[in-house]
Amino acid sequence: MADLVKQMETEEHGAAPAWQPKILAFACHYCAFAAADLAGVMRLSYPTSVKTIRLPCTGKLDHGYVLRAFERGFDGIFVAG
Repeated sequence: MADLVKQMETEEHGAAPAWQPKILAFACHYCAFAAADLAGVMRLSYPTSVKTIRLPCTGKLDHGYVLRAFERGFDGIFVAG
């Protein structure tokens, strides 16, 4: 009950909730994953709610994996080749 009241007060004051979408990124090994690795070397960061899976080639990404990610609770999918 206290959480509901707190949520209502937050909405009244216009403050944005701390929710972050869970994103699953499928990245090509030779292109996009290399860029993500370089970002890590440069100490750039991205939200911890983003999970990355390296693939040999995103052109061979089966649609079943995308659908399964949604079934398992991810809010969005990012495919980078």
